[in-house]
Amino acid sequence: MAGEICFAILTISDTCSQDTSKDRSGPRLVALIREAFQNAHILSAILPDEREQISDKLRQLVAQRNPSVSAIITTGGTGFAPRDVTPEATKFLLDKECPQLAQYIAQASLQITKFAALTRGVCGIAGSTLILNFPGSEKAVTECFEVVRDLLPHALQLIGNELPLVRRVHAELQATVGNASTSGHVCPHQTGKGDDSDRNSPFPMISVVQALEVIFQTVQQQRAVAQLLNDFVAPVDIPPFRASIKDGYAMKSTGFSGTKKVLGYISAGDEVIVHDLEEDECYKINTGAPVPHYADCIVQVEDTKLLKRKKTGEEDLVEILVEPQANLDIRPIGTDLRKGSKLFPSADHSAVVIKSILSSVGKHLTGVRKPKVGIISTGSELLAPSQPEAKGKIYDSNTTMLEELLQYFGFECAQKVVLSDDFEIVKGKIEELFKSVDFIICSGGVSMGDKDYIKPALQALGFTLNFGRVNMKPGKPMTFASKQDHYFFGLPGNPVSAFVTFHLFVLPAIRWFAGWERDKCELASLPITLQNESIALDPRPEYVRASVTSKNGRLYASVNGSQMSSRLQSIVGADVLVHLPGRTSDKPCAVAGDVYRASVLRYDFISKYE
Repeated sequence: MAGEICFAILTISDTCSQDTSKDRSGPRLVALIREAFQNAHILSAILPDEREQISDKLRQLVAQRNPSVSAIITTGGTGFAPRDVTPEATKFLLDKECPQLAQYIAQASLQITKFAALTRGVCGIAGSTLILNFPGSEKAVTECFEVVRDLLPHALQLIGNELPLVRRVHAELQATVGNASTSGHVCPHQTGKGDDSDRNSPFPMISVVQALEVIFQTVQQQRAVAQLLNDFVAPVDIPPFRASIKDGYAMKSTGFSGTKKVLGYISAGDEVIVHDLEEDECYKINTGAPVPHYADCIVQVEDTKLLKRKKTGEEDLVEILVEPQANLDIRPIGTDLRKGSKLFPSADHSAVVIKSILSSVGKHLTGVRKPKVGIISTGSELLAPSQPEAKGKIYDSNTTMLEELLQYFGFECAQKVVLSDDFEIVKGKIEELFKSVDFIICSGGVSMGDKDYIKPALQALGFTLNFGRVNMKPGKPMTFASKQDHYFFGLPGNPVSAFVTFHLFVLPAIRWFAGWERDKCELASLPITLQNESIALDPRPEYVRASVTSKNGRLYASVNGSQMSSRLQSIVGADVLVHLPGRTSDKPCAVAGDVYRASVLRYDFISKYE
């Protein structure tokens, strides 16, 4: 599977086909595939619950070449409702059914919810394409994908008849079985009591995708911005009158070129002139000004010649050098926006866009408030930037960094504080802060140290610790807790770990709370080619800081020196976070020319053009 793998995601839903903003499961699958397959090329489409349309689209994708589609995952239309016809549309095309794979998915789903018994998805092979039917909810597609994630690479190798890879996988499986009894391996996901007798963390280590899913399932969204924007209709036509597109002269197109008398001057903001005019008469007019009721043509200044002025200095006679044409350079009523039409044909979360469009019709957005966020840094060794140097102390950079990141992405810090490593102080400050904020972002105190009091303090305050470890580097101790409508993010204390986990987890949660669409909450990502000659891969997936160079329209990433989680300097010039996969026996290093997904950190993310 060294080359690019083409996946197709089909959302099957009458509702989503009419309003694409309501599609949650399709974008979730796209994100899951990008996380699992660094070399994925993903196609997506939304179809109504129409059997023929579904079959036609599947047939088209199976037959497609350049690129050939290796796997199609459908989401939706697998239930008992009359219009749920995705399995029937799929079976019609299959050359081989894969009942064991479908059963495996169903059994895993039944361990989570008994309602999985009410889904009828099928799996099979059409030509050289694997087709999987998943249910239609965002939660269900996440659970189903996690079941098949590790099986997909080998399944696609088998379907593609990639014999060397198939044999190697089989040999490795045999070796694993043969050595199982003698292996001394300690699983990095191992959990324990976390006490003196068992010092493994009691928190299971989950994937980044699973962590995000927990966050989105837990954080309660305010009314979605997309819904609010969809309710706005234009109260007026824009423009509300016929407007001149050019500086020039307004006249009747039935007149000819030649000399015309200038009756007056019309500026933007003037009322519409309703008096009639002769064919040899005209009005001088400015861009944006209302066209006289009986005029139907604007001739630009450049196509005229001034012949005479009045004693007062105003224009009297002008020569028109071109033939007037009906409707020339006139913007009709409602050209930009028709009264009663939707102000926002699609969702847009840009404050610039929202406020500008609403201002153009005299409106403003209500019903959505920005999240209130508090920031805590913990550590008895920390000094505020304004304090003098002291032995055994270091300056705290995390509160400043986190506050600046919030502001960069359009949010605000309500309060920030640096705390010493004292259980009662930490517990009291968390309780106090949550009286006035929705979120607390805390750096430090979440690992396994004697003075790491964050998790015990949260438990003492009645918070649910939703997760306490994530399989990633940097950021393994990442913690997320909640209590009713209060949300706590415990980031590792190392500055780079805090930087990375803010972008991957905190920002999406805050955006979701603020009403953003699900697929817009995470950082934008794109494929990027590695420039570094060789980078040793870590057993955990790693998010490395890199600068971006554009060469002949292709993007290249150069990793910024040492990636130690304490080395804040690695964020200098960092344009993206490159998603490096965990090390395997097949792939111990990332090398120049490898293509990986990269999360975009800044708006101006290309440092250099060559």
